[in-house]
Amino acid sequence: MAGRGTQVVRLAAVGVAAGVLVAGIALPAVGGAGFGFVAAADGVNLEPADLVEPPPAEVTVVQDARGKEIARFYEEYREVVGFDEIADVMKTAIVSIEDYRFYEHGAIDVEGTLRALAANLRAGRVSQGGSSITQQYVKQVLLNSAGSDEERNAAVEASYARKLSELRYALGVEEKYTKHQILEKYLNIAYFGAGAYGVEAAAKRFFGVKASDLTLPQAATLAGAVQDPNATDPHLGAAQRERLRARRDVVLNRMAELGKITPAEAAKAKATRLGYRGTKLPGGCESSKYPYFCLYVRHELLSDPGFGPTAKARLAKLNRGGLTIRTTIDPAMQAAADRAITKRVRASDGAVAAEALVQPGTGAIRAMAASRPYGRDAARNEISYNVVADAAHGGGAGFQAGSTFKTFTLLAALQQGMKVDDGLKAGAGYRAPDYAAFRNCEGENVGDPTHTVTNDEGSPGWKTLRTGTWDSVNTFFMELEQRVGLCETVTMATSLGIRRADGKKLQEYETFTLGINEMDSVTVANAYAAIGARGRHCAPMAITRVTDRNGKTTRYRPECRQVLDPAVADAASSVLSGVFTKGTMRGVGGIGRDAAGKTGTTDDYAAAWFAGFTPDLAGAVSVGDPRGSQRHKLVGVTLGGRYHGAVQGASVPGPIWRDTMAAALKRVAPTSFTPMDTARFGGCDELCHPERRERLKPE
Repeated sequence: MAGRGTQVVRLAAVGVAAGVLVAGIALPAVGGAGFGFVAAADGVNLEPADLVEPPPAEVTVVQDARGKEIARFYEEYREVVGFDEIADVMKTAIVSIEDYRFYEHGAIDVEGTLRALAANLRAGRVSQGGSSITQQYVKQVLLNSAGSDEERNAAVEASYARKLSELRYALGVEEKYTKHQILEKYLNIAYFGAGAYGVEAAAKRFFGVKASDLTLPQAATLAGAVQDPNATDPHLGAAQRERLRARRDVVLNRMAELGKITPAEAAKAKATRLGYRGTKLPGGCESSKYPYFCLYVRHELLSDPGFGPTAKARLAKLNRGGLTIRTTIDPAMQAAADRAITKRVRASDGAVAAEALVQPGTGAIRAMAASRPYGRDAARNEISYNVVADAAHGGGAGFQAGSTFKTFTLLAALQQGMKVDDGLKAGAGYRAPDYAAFRNCEGENVGDPTHTVTNDEGSPGWKTLRTGTWDSVNTFFMELEQRVGLCETVTMATSLGIRRADGKKLQEYETFTLGINEMDSVTVANAYAAIGARGRHCAPMAITRVTDRNGKTTRYRPECRQVLDPAVADAASSVLSGVFTKGTMRGVGGIGRDAAGKTGTTDDYAAAWFAGFTPDLAGAVSVGDPRGSQRHKLVGVTLGGRYHGAVQGASVPGPIWRDTMAAALKRVAPTSFTPMDTARFGGCDELCHPERRERLKPE
């Protein structure tokens, strides 16, 4: 490392240059208004100045649960590498063309400065810089750390004041680092064109190789590009590529002139093609294999105050911080969801299928899949928002959740002490007896005695908690919700994390139990996961840890709390298990292990759902038309090449869920549900069937 004593010698060596430079400041002003600007050499402050060196912007890498890269975020595509990770020929090429005496002079190249000065005197302005590599590094640091247009303009301003300031910083850098360290820093910060910052990114972008594997013609090409990377940007067209080729040959000639390569080697290298490959830059979510999950992660971080104090600071940290973000997504489970969806809904279909998988007990999101690719290409029927998630995570308005919401009324009834064979009489139609029959959580009467609810599935008659759920009878659940309370049902849903997809307040009307609120798959899957975890609700979790460029790791823990009596959850699991064997999913079947769930078909077939869980994994599948589910109903539609007169929860979402779960859990040992407490929830009590009550009467 260069020391203070060495720097004194260097300062002495540049004394003449400093004096001439001062004269150069004054001379152009002779005969003009600037005559009084003449200054003596000892009046110029050439003391070393400490350069503040914020780390250059680096790429943030997003990984799946196993540590495999799935996406990248960046403002500048840069990968910082060490001195030994850069090919020697690259170092030789850049030094030869930019500062061939780099290892011989101090912070200021006397010869270069004098040559530039002569040109400046002739031009009457700063037309040449004569900058050393150290000075160029300083300029790049100042440019990269500029926080405003004024600061950026000042960093490149063609003035002697800026030049003197740059020299002082350069002296400080030469004191602080060795020549190898300065060259390494310069090669990592320089812009080479085509969106590539730093030599590693440039090597990959231009030639598809690492900086350590660059050949002579490739190294000469990159060395030539730094002089004017925009004019020689090969990605912009043939004219720019030709300028870059010519610049490469200038570098090769200079290397031969300096004896770094032979004339024969230079000639051979000049005879090669430019070889620009234009390797696609690894991008953000649009180019990710898991775009919807990627969007979720991005929005999660950008809305987290713990990630940064302001939205601007969080965005800068994400795009410039060189972070490594480990996430919860499981590639095998994601593949299972992708396959199941592709089998039944095509990207070209009008409706879109979306599915999320969540781990009970942690809230870890294991998969987010959709039938349409993410993007803005209308020809490919791409979708430009996160159709699997809520608006807070880049999603849209969602789809009405339909009968999946009946589960929350079932839970409220069990929590209030009802037993699984307690029942109510369900008619062919239901009409609220009066406005006070339903009260929202603000105490307002919201019953609607003018509206009749009818059944889409099941038949009227006496229904118990079990049979009413299995057959998904609308009128039974209206009677049940009236009995347990609308607000109590809403409170149960919200305790399990239910929020509208658009972020607005839940609509608390009498038909709440029929799923009139628009939801997203992540939220519904997470709510059902809480039942699978025996009443333990965990916030949806996409990130497990974030490691910064210095190796400091911040770990993310599940945010969980017990919101439901475990025995109530067990009883609900028991009831919902029957959906596969005796209910709306009996034609589809189960997955060969303990599982529970609920179909969801909305009024007039605007959307269809299935939500279900095992103790190990929960999932929710929605199918709806993003053009507007109320205008484009799932009636007379073709999905996956198959015509459907009407899409119900068990016709498309149910089979997608079944196939997904069977494959996703293939290598996971089965976990059984905790058996229902039959003493507490078995049989019936005061709401037994009238005939059974008669039989049970004591004689």
